[in-house]
Amino acid sequence: MPAGKGRGEPNAGRTCVRKTMAMLCRLREVPRHLLVCEKSNFGHEKSRHRHLVETHYHNYRVSFLIPECGILSKELKDLVMDSGPYYFVKDLPLHELIAHEFINTFVKKGACYALTYNTNIDEDNTVALLPNGKLILSLDKDTYEEAGLQGRPSQYSGRKTMKFIVSIDLMDLSSKLDSKKYKRISWAFKEKKPLKFDFLLAWHQTGAEGSTMMSYFSNYRIQERQPKIALSTVTDLPCPVLRSGELRGEPEAACSAQELFEWLGAVFSNAELNNEPDNFISTYCCPQPSTVAAKACLCTITGFILPEKIRLLLEQLCRYFDEPKLAPWVTLSVQGFADSPVSWRENEHGFRKGGEHLYNFVVFSNRDYWLQLAVGANDDCPP
Repeated sequence: MPAGKGRGEPNAGRTCVRKTMAMLCRLREVPRHLLVCEKSNFGHEKSRHRHLVETHYHNYRVSFLIPECGILSKELKDLVMDSGPYYFVKDLPLHELIAHEFINTFVKKGACYALTYNTNIDEDNTVALLPNGKLILSLDKDTYEEAGLQGRPSQYSGRKTMKFIVSIDLMDLSSKLDSKKYKRISWAFKEKKPLKFDFLLAWHQTGAEGSTMMSYFSNYRIQERQPKIALSTVTDLPCPVLRSGELRGEPEAACSAQELFEWLGAVFSNAELNNEPDNFISTYCCPQPSTVAAKACLCTITGFILPEKIRLLLEQLCRYFDEPKLAPWVTLSVQGFADSPVSWRENEHGFRKGGEHLYNFVVFSNRDYWLQLAVGANDDCPP
């Protein structure tokens, strides 16, 4: 046996073990993602579609895809063009959102939404107002302690708590303006720890004038904004074959919900789907079996989009099949703001390495639908 070889073998083994352990540690650091898929029918009495849309409050992007369609119907186009407005307010003091007049004017008389703009949920203080009147604050440790508010540690803080969550019920607060609780919170926001943020704001009330919010915040730098709309026609689009009753797909007969989800991501990213050997950007191709749509209408709306608007859009997409169509299905995808303190309802949301929380409807011609809900590492399982 050559000299030194006997000693070298154990060292090589230890090196291999160390490398394996290091690789396992790196794998543990990879953020997990959750995708929940379910199927139902819009006519079913226990269908959750409306509830899921209405409780996903802060929506950044809405996209829908209609295969075998070259031009949008007037009804769909009108809804798309009516997806705003929303408002941007610069350096708005937080105490304005707990003012009695604000609560009476907006919170109690409609659905009012607010979200801090250009704040990072994992680093900065962030605030969200929900349509149920809950004001959610995600505060760093120093701000939380200086403000003296009651809250709880963030469930995504890790071993050392650096973020805290404070929930304030504005409906309850406004009925007790003389209470010690209201006076303490008002004092904290006005004097002890004054906080200012850039806010996105929107208000939904049937028949309300949009200028109401403009006039209410006229003492601040406020802008009315409209969502950005991108409408395009995709030609010769490979589309997966789907069967509404086969959520998991069927070999050589239909693709699964997960395969469709991945395919939609590629379509919305404008990726090539043909897997050409000289394509160094994407090697993805449409799952099989598939068909080719001669034309497909793709529409994307970007801004601060209210659940009420999305619900109307979903209802109109359901009515798309009232008359016979070549398309066997259509999709509606909704992405939430990555730095919102909540995802669905009051479920705490974090960013970590992605911050995604989104859902997708696949609407079939028989009014069946697939619902896909996805969240990233710092989220509970979708509702």
